[in-house]
Amino acid sequence: MTSTTTAESLRPQRNIPADIARSWLLVNAMKPELFDQSAVSRADAIILDIEDAVDPSQKDAARDNVVNWLTAGGSAWVRINDATSRFWADDLAGLRGTPGLLGVMLAKTESADQVTESFHRMDGKTPVIPLVESAVGIEEANNIAKAQGAFRLAFGSGDFRRDTGMAATPEAMAYPRAKLVVASRVGNLPGPIDGPTVGTNHPILREQTGITVMMGMTGKLCLAIDQTPVINEVISPTPSDVAWATDFMNDFEANGRVIRDGSDLPRLGRAEKIMKLAVAFGVKPAL
Repeated sequence: MTSTTTAESLRPQRNIPADIARSWLLVNAMKPELFDQSAVSRADAIILDIEDAVDPSQKDAARDNVVNWLTAGGSAWVRINDATSRFWADDLAGLRGTPGLLGVMLAKTESADQVTESFHRMDGKTPVIPLVESAVGIEEANNIAKAQGAFRLAFGSGDFRRDTGMAATPEAMAYPRAKLVVASRVGNLPGPIDGPTVGTNHPILREQTGITVMMGMTGKLCLAIDQTPVINEVISPTPSDVAWATDFMNDFEANGRVIRDGSDLPRLGRAEKIMKLAVAFGVKPAL
């Protein structure tokens, strides 16, 4: 990026609110040449990664890359190092007050205090996405979701499997995913963000994103730009869903918004949610 004007011209044209963002693209902070193209990709949100993607000897350089790009007009979330690491305090101090910083993703979150302390060390305004990556974190998910500053939970599925020895199958991962979904509801947070799919096989990505949706999660981390359209499509309501919601709402309005039986309120809630997402994501009803 050569100038502020150039940086500002690269801001994404779509503006998907972070509470319903579907695709969360992780970008290695030691590869600043990828920042611009990531910013104009189809990702709903980008996360500049100064944690797992960066060697300990390069943490300062990675943080500088992020601050320089954001200061020049970029806009992104940043994954910071976990609260027990020696880099955490420097990450928060270095990012505090940086223009263009949308929020931080706190790696390896295991307690509500870690979230709240990170939130206050920033400025008490910058949202925190706790990335839950361990058995301890999963069992503390309810408290983490209720922590001051928590914005939306995310699942670090790879580290969780390494911590527990569990397989990557849908059956094995059902429990931690369900815990995060229920905890998000307990904490009155948006739906959680699922872990990434490794590899370039789009049919597998589509299948695994379908599991994300089935489990009640509403976003997914991704590792490559070409994964974002698939994730966005699968997590969005389908045109047939939108057609049903449109027809239901039209009928409901035509009948004076009168509740006729016990199924109307659940269907009304579903229809309103579908219509909200359809507008945000630009999904048209099927003909």
